[in-house]
Amino acid sequence: MKRIVIAKAFGVLIGLGVFLMPMGQMGQMGPMGLWAGQESPAPKTDDIGKLQAQQTRGAYLAQAGNCMGCHTAQGGRPYAGGHILATSIGTFVTPNITPDRETGIGLWNEEDFWRALHQGKGRNGSPLYPAFPYTEYTKVTREDSNAIYAYLQSLPPIQQRNPENRIRFPFNFRPLIYVWRTFYFEQGVYKPEASKSDEWNRGAYLVRGLGHCNACHTTRNPFGASQGDMLGGGQLMGSNWYAPSLTSLQEASTSDWPIEDIAQLLTAGLASRAATTGPMADVVNQSLQYLTNADARAMAAYLKSLPGSAPHSRGVAPPLTEEVDKLLRRGSDIYETHCQDCHGNLGQGAPGAYPALAGNRGVTLASPINAIRSILNGGYAPVTASNPRPYGMPPFAQILHDEEIALVLSYIRNAWGNRGSLVTAVQVDRSRKGAQ
Repeated sequence: MKRIVIAKAFGVLIGLGVFLMPMGQMGQMGPMGLWAGQESPAPKTDDIGKLQAQQTRGAYLAQAGNCMGCHTAQGGRPYAGGHILATSIGTFVTPNITPDRETGIGLWNEEDFWRALHQGKGRNGSPLYPAFPYTEYTKVTREDSNAIYAYLQSLPPIQQRNPENRIRFPFNFRPLIYVWRTFYFEQGVYKPEASKSDEWNRGAYLVRGLGHCNACHTTRNPFGASQGDMLGGGQLMGSNWYAPSLTSLQEASTSDWPIEDIAQLLTAGLASRAATTGPMADVVNQSLQYLTNADARAMAAYLKSLPGSAPHSRGVAPPLTEEVDKLLRRGSDIYETHCQDCHGNLGQGAPGAYPALAGNRGVTLASPINAIRSILNGGYAPVTASNPRPYGMPPFAQILHDEEIALVLSYIRNAWGNRGSLVTAVQVDRSRKGAQ
């Protein structure tokens, strides 16, 4: 009862409370725990070999966790921060995590780094905003945390002081995080399930912990915390994209896929039944394509095993009235002119090149936002080692106006056995302007 009272008391201040402050806005940090001017003894050959092995492992783990994806500005230097996160509560800038002693984490030690991942606290002990996904990283083992730290400390230090976050009141009132943590943060390293295989547990560790998949594929409550089914899908924070449910067969569940196909989608960004675009294509390009075969298969085995869940409220498919039929025929004409050459007259696509649209769950999601974005901006699979020259779709933002995009999408969502709600020009216009 006391918790409910506290929550209500802070509810007005928290509002839409998607707390966003990246890892580096926690205090000043840095390298191997040595003070300036303190000399360390000359390392032994065995120690050097162990450190190099630890750094190599840390490089792999940092890539699996896509650390560089957030901590690198567009066109910027790796891990130097500066990536902009524009949200409804302010603008956030990711921090420098190179070992620079003034502007990076050059004054952090292993314990400081572990505290950030495991406890969600900065070097000075202050709580971090959960845009740094410590709600998932808390599951990372101490051994893996130390390896990532060792790797980051081996990078060339880059002196880059990034702009301050601009968080609007009351979200900049940091003590509110303590209230949030009381209700929504459970600290603890991943514990393997004895009834499951080693492969399954490895996949669960990567998906739930280091890969922090739930940070995107979840619905957020008004306080910015995950709610509902884990990996149940949701709007990406500060982004005009929807991350589909990984448990619903009407969205992006792979429970009916062969494990090999799931692993291929994760590492190549393209499989027989789906292709990744948008933010997920970036994740594949920057992170997942570098997984070992064993880890890719482990993630696939875990994802395949996820229990099914109900999809989010789906749009209502239109009744096939004469008026709707006219709209769909207009959309069919646009499809024939601009889409048919690649995606086929029956929406069958071209294996290995252009995804099929018939039976494509990504096309018939309740929200058409991803499909609209793909038509406006183009759809491109990631460049990967196994698919170095992927086929892509050109942007149509300057070719088709809003009504035409709405018509062709309405047709695609209701052709070849697909059933989905009609798309309106207003929805296209909102997406074109970047509205969510």
